[in-house]
Amino acid sequence: MNEQSRIAVIGGGSWATALVKVLLNNVKSLNWYIRDAESIEFIQQHHINPKYLSSVTLEINKLKMFSDIDDAIRHSDIIVFAIPAAFLKDAMEPLKTSLQGKYVVSAIKGIVPGDNITIAEFFNQYYKVSFDYIGVISGPCHAEEVALERLSYLTIACKDEANAEFLASQLECRFIKTIISSDIYGIEYASVLKNIIAIAAGICHGAGYGDNFLSVLISNGYKEIKRFLERTYACKRKTSNSAYLGDLLVTCYSQFSRNRTFGTMIGKGYSVKTAQLEMNMVAEGYYAVACIKEINSKHNVKMPITDAVYNILYDKISPAVEMKLLSEKLK
Repeated sequence: MNEQSRIAVIGGGSWATALVKVLLNNVKSLNWYIRDAESIEFIQQHHINPKYLSSVTLEINKLKMFSDIDDAIRHSDIIVFAIPAAFLKDAMEPLKTSLQGKYVVSAIKGIVPGDNITIAEFFNQYYKVSFDYIGVISGPCHAEEVALERLSYLTIACKDEANAEFLASQLECRFIKTIISSDIYGIEYASVLKNIIAIAAGICHGAGYGDNFLSVLISNGYKEIKRFLERTYACKRKTSNSAYLGDLLVTCYSQFSRNRTFGTMIGKGYSVKTAQLEMNMVAEGYYAVACIKEINSKHNVKMPITDAVYNILYDKISPAVEMKLLSEKLK
C-alpha cells in the first residue's frame, strides 16, 4: 500500500457515509459503490446521501461513484467494506472480479450468519484473500458523531504494522485519532460480542432497570467478552484498551447505538419483527447472538448474558422473566 493506492468504500449506509467523509479529508480521489443508482444520482446532484447522515456535505469532485460492484473493485486497490454482515454474501454475489492482489478492509462489526465466521474469515475462505491482505477498522466510534465532527477514535488492525500505519494515515484528521493493532481476531470478535451486550443493556433499559443494574451488567459483559477471547484465541492483548472496552461502553450507553435501541424496544414489549421494521438500520447483534450461541457450543465458555439475549430474541422468553433470572447470575 502507498499514496498511489486507489481506495474504494463498499456500502451506502451511515457507517459507509461516515468513512467516505473521513477519507475525503486525506485522499485526492475516492471510489464509492452504492447499489442504488438513484441514491448515486441524488448524491451527485445534491452532495449528500439522501438516506443516511444527510447533514454531511460531501466533496463530490473527489468522488467516483459506482452502482456496479465489479467496476468499483476493478478500479481499486484497497477495498473498505461497510455492508451489514447479514447482507454481505448477497452483496458480493454479483462480483466477478478477483480480490487477489487487493487489500480488503472490514469496517463491519458483525459475523456472517449461517457460516458463523468473522468478516476476515469470510474473505479468506470464500475469496482466498490471505490474512496478510486483510485489515479491520473498529471503534469506539459512531457514525453520527463522525458526522458531527466530534472527536472520535478508530482502531486499525492489520498483521503488518506498516499496513496499519498507512491505513491510519488515510483516516486520521482533525476529528479522528487512530490506534493500530495486530489483533484482527480479537477486535473482530469483541465488536461482535459488544453488540450482544448492548442489546442486553437496551432490554434492561426498556424493562425499567436503572443505571445501577446497568453498570453491573456491562462489567459482567466485559468479563464475558474477555473469557471468550481467552478461550478461543489467547494472545497478548489488553482488553481494557478502547478497541475492546471502549467500544463496549459506547455501544451500551450511546443514544446512537442501534443495538441498544433495538434492545430497548424489545424490553418495552416490541416483537423482534416489529422492532426491526421500525428501525432504519440493522442491529448486528440480533444475528450475532445466534452465531455466537452456536460457536460457543463447541467451547463451553460461561456466557450468561449472551444466553439470556438468545433466549429472549429466539426462544421468545419474556424479557422481564429472563432479566430476573440473569440478575441472579451476575456478580
